[in-house]
Amino acid sequence: MKDCNQCGKCCLKYGGQNLATNDEEIALWEIFNPEIYRYVRNGKIWHDPDTGAKLHKCPFLRLQTKSVTGSATQYLCDIYLNRPEDCRLYPSEIGEMVRDECEMIEAIDLLDISKAQHSLEKHS
Repeated sequence: MKDCNQCGKCCLKYGGQNLATNDEEIALWEIFNPEIYRYVRNGKIWHDPDTGAKLHKCPFLRLQTKSVTGSATQYLCDIYLNRPEDCRLYPSEIGEMVRDECEMIEAIDLLDISKAQHSLEKHS
């Protein structure tokens, strides 16, 4: 399994839809990270702080500008150290990675899925 290359597939797929957080995280954001808490409405994330409308993507996902033409797209998380639990726990299963076309998975991982799953769990 490769290291994450910040392709952003997971963030783009899950970041604005059914991404969940918990009451404890929200309470901590309210106290220590009001810039994140601004995007919370009724215990749900990501909402426009001005209109309350549900956002279609995480407001803290940023496309990294590349100086070399033709280089791979890379995304950065502006709240990486304070990101929601769902983000911290991804990926948790090899099947999930395959379904999401995660670029961390390699062909060799698919030859022994249980070994790859064990490796994934060890690095989590």
